Amino acid sequence: MLININGISCVIVYPEFIQLMDDDIASLVGLMLIVNPSCRSGGGDEYDNSSIRQLYLSLYLMAQCQMKLHYPVTSLAQTLDYVEGARRRLRKGYTFDQLLLKLTERKIVLYISSEISDEAILS
Repeated sequence: MLININGISCVIVYPEFIQLMDDDIASLVGLMLIVNPSCRSGGGDEYDNSSIRQLYLSLYLMAQCQMKLHYPVTSLAQTLDYVEGARRRLRKGYTFDQLLLKLTERKIVLYISSEISDEAILS
């Protein structure tokens, strides 16, 4: 449902909020600012590089919950499809959202790979 919404709300990544975020997201913010300090001030739209859209944060949090609660691999594969769909629709100017979706995709792929290799070892 969120994928079809045009006016997606966002969370602005102010330094005061970083301590409230997941370790991976906080690290992602830090790396983004080290590599590209211009992300602090933004460009045309001042929040393009310093905010997380609700959809992408929701996908990340959904994947994290599924992994921590040991959902079936098929459920994570569906979430991976959602992430890939969201990445295709994302505009190029949203640096932080692109990084967050790539991180989400990578975490899901690693988790699925480890689950499949664990099942193979047990068999």
